[in-house]
Amino acid sequence: MALGKISERSCFAIYVDANFSADYTETDYKVIGTDLDDLSVALNPEVERKKNILGESSVTHSGYEPSIDVSTFYHRAKEVLEAKIMELAMYRKQGDSCKTSMVEVLMEKANDGVSAPNVIYAFREDVLCVPESYGGDTTGVQVPFSINPAGNRVKGNFDLTTKKFTENDL
Repeated sequence: MALGKISERSCFAIYVDANFSADYTETDYKVIGTDLDDLSVALNPEVERKKNILGESSVTHSGYEPSIDVSTFYHRAKEVLEAKIMELAMYRKQGDSCKTSMVEVLMEKANDGVSAPNVIYAFREDVLCVPESYGGDTTGVQVPFSINPAGNRVKGNFDLTTKKFTENDL
């Protein structure tokens, strides 16, 4: 059995709502990744291994504590998301002030190589965007931040043209 073609990295995208819309009605999803050569969701699985006095081993998996580190994120004054993340840092905002949503999208390139990709998975989840620092080196003002999932994860559809997420139960 031949293996299928490996998905290109560009087929997985994370979009963050730059409007920080609490009820998802006025979302403005912006893709993360312009200045990154690596971006991953660290699942941080909670796994416990035990060995009893008989030498028997057991493993318990009780969930995940996912996180995403956006290690290179340049401030661009006229870009909505970049300005919002810098505002969070400069004002030292915390808690619900940092709350927004993200959409994770896994796509499949069209067979013809020209048409829009097909969305395989789309999940929306509430997140806290927490700036880690600001400043940086001579390449530009940076404001790296972490994306911390905060629940309400739902499956749905994501329109790549309009950048709108629609929840569904499939």
